[in-house]
Amino acid sequence: MPIIGVMGSAVCTDAEGKLAERVGEVIAQRGGIVLCGGGSGIMKAVCMGAKRGGGITIGIMPGSDRYESPPNEFVDIPIFTGMSDGRNSINAKTSEVVIAIAGSYGTLSEIGLALKNGKKVVALESWELYRRGKSPENYFPVQSAEEAVELAFSFLDER
Repeated sequence: MPIIGVMGSAVCTDAEGKLAERVGEVIAQRGGIVLCGGGSGIMKAVCMGAKRGGGITIGIMPGSDRYESPPNEFVDIPIFTGMSDGRNSINAKTSEVVIAIAGSYGTLSEIGLALKNGKKVVALESWELYRRGKSPENYFPVQSAEEAVELAFSFLDER
């Protein structure tokens, strides 16, 4: 079962949350495992969607235990790192493909780490990235939850 990282902010709009829920649901329906930061906002929404789709969720938590950083109620497997934002590297390296939904600077760091490690990143209402006037080679902006998941799985099929 492929591990699809879904990165996004702990605070999101209702519309962003609905996108994340749908992404999680479709990943689960396709047989993927959702990996995220395990918290609120986009992270909670994607896990909720994955559970609705019958899937498994992994939360890479910033704290050392569930008292320091309680996972959202839809996380099946919390991994407590004690690494704060350093966990972003784990998120990027463990994910086979990353889907970024909206997000703030933490999401941007995960996008950068994923790209640096040769991972493909699908961007759904997320950061616009340009280097020397063009988008990075492995960065793919899309318009819908279904398109994001379809593209992510197509990258897995290429391997």
